[in-house]
Amino acid sequence: MSTRFDAGEGTETRELLHFLTQETRFSLLANVLGHPEGMPSMYELEQLNPSVSEATVYKHVQKLVDAGVLEAVTLPEEQRQQGYPWKFYRASDEGREFLERHNLLAAEETLEALYGTIEDKPEKMVRYENAPRPDLE
Repeated sequence: MSTRFDAGEGTETRELLHFLTQETRFSLLANVLGHPEGMPSMYELEQLNPSVSEATVYKHVQKLVDAGVLEAVTLPEEQRQQGYPWKFYRASDEGREFLERHNLLAAEETLEALYGTIEDKPEKMVRYENAPRPDLE
């Protein structure tokens, strides 16, 4: 799917909204938006979606990246640490604008609060959540 962030309300916009609200993709998008850093690793996304296979999580994340809604960001090589992730996913600027325009970011604070209530996280996930993230400022 190519990026389709037109300002109008045409067929392409409806198709993108339908694409985004597919159950697995919408859940992954909610995981990204609710993440404390707004930038989870693939492992974190897999852990947050235990009923979905790792291959399916990867496939849907890649579809969201290909559509331009999410973007992959990497930690500079000199900042990478063994045993920690170095590739993360976040909402792209265009993706955030589209989500905002269609009122899909209204629950972002709620998603962040819900993320904070997740209990019994594996030690690896806690370590990954606390891993260094790229500084995009």
